[in-house]
Amino acid sequence: MHLRDGLQPRATIRQRYDHLVGTGEIRSDPAQFPVVAALDGLIDEIASKRLAQKSSALGWLFGKRREQKAPVKGLYVHGGVGRGKTMLMDMFFELVPVRRKRRAHFNDFMADVHDRIQRQRQARKEGKTSEDDPIPPVARELAAESWVLCFDEFTVTDIADAMILSRLFSALFAEGVVLVATSNVAPKNLYRDGLNRQLFLPFIDTLQRHVTVMTLDSETDYRLEKLDRLKVYLTPLDGQTERHMDETWAAVIRGQTPSAEEISLKGRQIRVPAAAGGAARFDFADLCSKPLGARDFLAIAARYRTILIDRIPVLADGQRNEAKRFILLIDTLYDSHARLIASAAAAPDKLYAGKSGTEAFEFERTASRLIEMQSAEWLEQWRSAA
Repeated sequence: MHLRDGLQPRATIRQRYDHLVGTGEIRSDPAQFPVVAALDGLIDEIASKRLAQKSSALGWLFGKRREQKAPVKGLYVHGGVGRGKTMLMDMFFELVPVRRKRRAHFNDFMADVHDRIQRQRQARKEGKTSEDDPIPPVARELAAESWVLCFDEFTVTDIADAMILSRLFSALFAEGVVLVATSNVAPKNLYRDGLNRQLFLPFIDTLQRHVTVMTLDSETDYRLEKLDRLKVYLTPLDGQTERHMDETWAAVIRGQTPSAEEISLKGRQIRVPAAAGGAARFDFADLCSKPLGARDFLAIAARYRTILIDRIPVLADGQRNEAKRFILLIDTLYDSHARLIASAAAAPDKLYAGKSGTEAFEFERTASRLIEMQSAEWLEQWRSAA
């Protein structure tokens, strides 16, 4: 029997999955079934633990001795891009009967951790705390806010992250935090070839003791299955193009519910109007009419492998700032091997109508890259790089 907070029946992930199959939003894939079962089992275990905690709170009335329960073991699912890992984790996050839960991109979570560490160090400097090590109080704070953590795209590339992960997660697990994560790599390959990796290895041991590791490697890349049949550069800007962009977005996110997100970058937030399943959708103005730069575009490209941009206008001399940002944006997406899907007022070689400045010359490269990013060869490169 499945319980919500130990009291009421709830939908299972398998039921939600079968419903989406029945409505045609996703295709049934036997490779995903073991992960679905494992996530449902984890929800049952978490629900049972919550019920046990409620019961133990009244145990003193009956003179019962409080039993030490084994911690709940989380789940780490790794495999290739587009296999459905994020979709299944999102179902888990929606259905797990816990109020104190958090779903985050791993890089954003670590940015938050570093901010908290800095605040703890400042508090120690000002004499507001006597704790010299900022990790334990940060872990307690995080655990008090969320005892179920869901991380999409668990990856470690930053040495500053790598050096604190072992102590941070040892403290989080000691507080009873349950981790569910998706990744493109197995735990043993995290931070591979990273600087001072030997200092990172204890974290891998800690992680593998506290999660069940599963591989999801369906032969089908669902992101490409429908996308291969869709145009990726649509013009002119009219109702038909807008409908095509909406259809493409639906194909990319495959039944997931998009929502606004924020990317933390050096103490500020980059707003993403709509995101789901490793893809993001922007209006041209969101990216090029605001004071964004190379680091912002790199952060976006690192987070999302597929980018949709609506309503790219023809740019003139009076829009040189927008043109400069657009040139930089396309260079960044190109170098990152991102998948770009765009609607525009004109063909790539007609998008810049300005006559002065260096933008006209630089835009030749931009137009060439926009054309290349529509090719079958580019799609294959995107697939290989993902």
